Parts: sequence; C-alpha cells; structure tokens
Amino acid sequence: MTSFGDLLGPQPVLLPENTDAEDALLNKQDPVVVAAAHPTASIAWAHLAEGALERGNNEVNADTLAGYAFARTGYHRGLDLLRRNGWKGFGPVPWSHEPNQGFLRSVGALARAARTIGETDEFARCLDLLEDCDPRAAAELGLD
Repeated sequence: MTSFGDLLGPQPVLLPENTDAEDALLNKQDPVVVAAAHPTASIAWAHLAEGALERGNNEVNADTLAGYAFARTGYHRGLDLLRRNGWKGFGPVPWSHEPNQGFLRSVGALARAARTIGETDEFARCLDLLEDCDPRAAAELGLD
C-alpha cells in the first residue's frame, strides 16, 4: 500500500536531494546566486518566487509578475525532475519528503501569483495539482 492508502495507485515519488542548492539556501546565500548556480533546483526558484510575491504585497505589479515567472520556472524544473524519477503526471509527491518541497512550493507560489493577477483557471489547476500530489500540501503552503 502506498503512504496515501491507494493499493492500485502509483508509488510516491521521492525526489533526490540537491544538497548544494539546499545548503546554500540554508546558509542564507542569495537565492539569485543559488538559482544561477543550480538552475535545475526548484527550491531556489521557489525562494525567488516567494520573495517576489511578498514584495508584491498581493497587488498586480512587477514583483508579482516576477514571482509568477520564478514560480513557473520552479514548477517546470520540478516537472522535469519528477518525470525523470518515474512520475507519470499524477500521483503522490509527499510534502513530508523535503526534496519534494521545492516543486510543491513552486506550485504554491504559482497559485498565489495566479490568484493575484486574476488567472482563476491557473489558480484552480495549481490547487488540484497540490491536492493530487499530497492532500496536506495546500495547507502546509497556507492555501487552505
């Protein structure tokens, strides 16, 4: 049985660690520098997106649009990595596995940015994706 209780569903995807990027961010290195050095690390893009959205203050402005772009980059980089690790476009991507959080945080940031700019379809798709990945993810990201 998977950790999500579905005997017939796919096994949870547990992404590999990106210790260089994760350690740099934990050591308070500028996320711009980390993203440039590790462009495939969704966690770096998630940090950039979250920072831009915070500066955007839930208004439509350049920071919010930058947050949207950073989040979309982290989302796509995460999709690439998920697929390389056996994900078929659906199924568990547990929040509890820390290396998955870069992708999930990017999806959450994309949802917040989409909501702010009025892109309601994208907002709904992001929430659906988070629910499919891990039913707890939206709450962990403050999107409940």
